[in-house]
Amino acid sequence: MSTINSQDDEDTFKILIATDIHLGYLEKDPVRGNDTFVTFNEILDHAQQKEVDFVLLGGDLFHDNKPSRKTLHSCLESLRKYCMGDRPVQFEILSDQTVNFHYSKFPWVNYQDRNLNISIPVFSIHGNHDDPTGADALCALDILSCAGLLNHFGRSTSVEKIDISPILLRKGRTKIALYGLGAIPDERLYRMFVNKQVTMLRPKEDEDSWFNLFVIHQNRSKHGATNYIPEQFLDDFINLVVWGHEHECKIAPYQNEQQRFYVSQPGSSVVTSLSPGEAVKKHIGLLHVKGKKMNMQKIALETVRTFHMEDIVLADHPDLFNPDNPKVTQAIQAFCMEKVELMLDNAERQRLGNPRQPEKPLIRLRVDYAGGFEPFNVHRFSQKYMDRVANPKDIIYFFRHREQKEKNDNDLNFGKLVSRPTAEGMTLRVEDLVKQYFQTAEKKVQLSLLTERGMGEAVQEFVDKEEKDAIEELVKFQLEKTQRFLKERCTDAEEEKIDEEVRKFRESRKKNTEEEDEEVREAMTRARAHRSEDAVLVAASSDEELMDTGMKDTGDSDDGLPATLRRGRGWARGRARGARGQNSTARGSSRRGRGSTSQESATSSRTYKPVSVPAKNMSIMDAFRSLKPEPSLNSSKSYSEDIMDDDSDLEDISIVRSSKVNQRLSTTSSLSKRGSQSQTSRGVDFESDEDEFDPFKSTAPSRRTK
Repeated sequence: MSTINSQDDEDTFKILIATDIHLGYLEKDPVRGNDTFVTFNEILDHAQQKEVDFVLLGGDLFHDNKPSRKTLHSCLESLRKYCMGDRPVQFEILSDQTVNFHYSKFPWVNYQDRNLNISIPVFSIHGNHDDPTGADALCALDILSCAGLLNHFGRSTSVEKIDISPILLRKGRTKIALYGLGAIPDERLYRMFVNKQVTMLRPKEDEDSWFNLFVIHQNRSKHGATNYIPEQFLDDFINLVVWGHEHECKIAPYQNEQQRFYVSQPGSSVVTSLSPGEAVKKHIGLLHVKGKKMNMQKIALETVRTFHMEDIVLADHPDLFNPDNPKVTQAIQAFCMEKVELMLDNAERQRLGNPRQPEKPLIRLRVDYAGGFEPFNVHRFSQKYMDRVANPKDIIYFFRHREQKEKNDNDLNFGKLVSRPTAEGMTLRVEDLVKQYFQTAEKKVQLSLLTERGMGEAVQEFVDKEEKDAIEELVKFQLEKTQRFLKERCTDAEEEKIDEEVRKFRESRKKNTEEEDEEVREAMTRARAHRSEDAVLVAASSDEELMDTGMKDTGDSDDGLPATLRRGRGWARGRARGARGQNSTARGSSRRGRGSTSQESATSSRTYKPVSVPAKNMSIMDAFRSLKPEPSLNSSKSYSEDIMDDDSDLEDISIVRSSKVNQRLSTTSSLSKRGSQSQTSRGVDFESDEDEFDPFKSTAPSRRTK
């Protein structure tokens, strides 16, 4: 590495960049359990040895939303070991920290806390694995921030408008505007970008003198129509985008020809899926910034477990394998063993050059058995490599491509002929699976009252966030809304007419995505309130049982033990669950009342009155009969007033949605204008080698003026 004089050091930022560390991944695995912790220590050790100004993480520091005690303890131990010390921090923060860290109880950067001794500050956004959840919207990064070991920034909970305010850093004559945006569901963020609801704020003074660095954690590759964030959505004044969430290492900055900024994708530091993208060698980046110039140095991670992958297509070897041969399965198994042995030899040769790498490698052999072949017993095959491979159960992966021979050549869709297994190389989301299931299911089992989108969101909350009441509350909420709609329409109690009205109402809700998002949020609020109430009831029930066992006589049981010992925590929980089931109707109405109160405080135009719902499931005909108008005039009057408010709100939303089409067209025209901008140099230099680099070579003048 070329030496940099002291004058350059005073004006040069040195930033260590990493993303997707996934602490705690497979922590219970006897072989791979400590991989993430060892690599995290290596990353922080590089930061300490190279005396960086700060560490920048791009999300997914933790693999689980609720990390275990072992994972949290190991993370705290590493941050305290490498990031605390007497070395002074050489840069200052010029922005209002109460805005940058307004979600924290201590809204200032940790190295400026007089009670802490920080030598290497760590700045991090959250990812989709460690995003804030629960009633208080907390995540594991907030625990580290409260402890003073990490600076969590880039949080945004608003679903209407996002204003990204940068952290303004200055070291000597170099100024960096650090922007961050934590993980947000891609469809929602995509829609907000299209509707111009995302704004990146800029400094008022000398806005062109700042180096603009943006950290984001979203899908970069296209997984669906709106299930990703196109690079063209980002503002063109940005100099460098650090893109998290994508695990393939593409850390060498790539220039977007239309927006003219550079994108660096560091990738993950641990193999979390046995896919081709994870087989690329893992790196972190050392970013040098001086003025408007920058240089990215790749640093190979030495403690990452090696991963070797190879594909076999049996149909490509007709001289070796004949499907009509009765012993073809044994021949295929012998051929696979030979391939695995070659990969193990290659892994051993690589490991001898680096003693810090784990001994057992990851091996993946993907076998395409299309053409009349049959797979052999994978479990019996894997037992031969139990002591030599870190993933013995996943060595062989059999898949089969669909043959396209019957189709006409003119009708071929070449995009569908790309070789990719359905179980690998792509991210399947819960809500997509729900939508796909109901779209392909038979007509008699398709949804006729609920929507696939709302049900998919509820299932995702149930799976990812452990909101056990999410699905139930969403079903209740949408059923109540449909009942109010039918009552307001005064439909005759005939099955055909009711079905037609329900179908129209469902189609109108599917078109209005904003209203459906509001329904999901309201249902999730009810579910969280339900969970909090359950916790109180369980605690109260436990206290009651303790009092009962203390006051009652300790009668003799069958085994002679006192009743106090026989009644444990599980017994109290069982009774609490039983009580909850018996009083579900009464407590459900109370829960709805609280949910509507919090909603009324937020928006006065939308009110939801509790509707009596039977404890058991009932058809829409039964629900409609139970809601026939009563003779009482007072009840019908108050009910109709609520429905009028609800209808007015629905009309407002539909008007807003129609006006957003013009915004979407204007966004398209603005993107086309950006593409015609001059292709000027922006004073950027990159070095890919780990050995020699000069971060400040002579370059063309600064980037264009806006």
